[in-house]
Amino acid sequence: MASKQLPTSPGSDLDEKKRKRKLSNRESARRSRMRKQQHLDELIAQESKMQEENKKLRQMIDGASELYINFASENNVLRAQVAELTDRLRSLNSVLQIASEVSGLAFDIPDIPDTLLEPWQLPCPVQPIPANADMFQY
Repeated sequence: MASKQLPTSPGSDLDEKKRKRKLSNRESARRSRMRKQQHLDELIAQESKMQEENKKLRQMIDGASELYINFASENNVLRAQVAELTDRLRSLNSVLQIASEVSGLAFDIPDIPDTLLEPWQLPCPVQPIPANADMFQY
């Protein structure tokens, strides 16, 4: 016996196409939501990484600022000491000058070096200070 196929009506074909299209749309929407969620997860991970990097950079800046303040403070102390010692040297030179005039003896009175009077004019050439990226690693 030959099997009989039921004639398909044009309405049932349309229903089948609608059902397949809905299923396809649902699957497409599901994939789209998954991609969107994956992108969101990547952005959250990137934000976390950037915040951590920002924190490290801030710590490096704070450390460098603290070093700068310490060096500037030490430099100010050294400048004050140079000024005080220069004044003492001038005073001692005047005492030697007076003693030389009173006694009639010739004393060798050294001149005050220019580097003490003007410490920013160094007698030696300025050497470059090498630096590298690992200087501020903790």
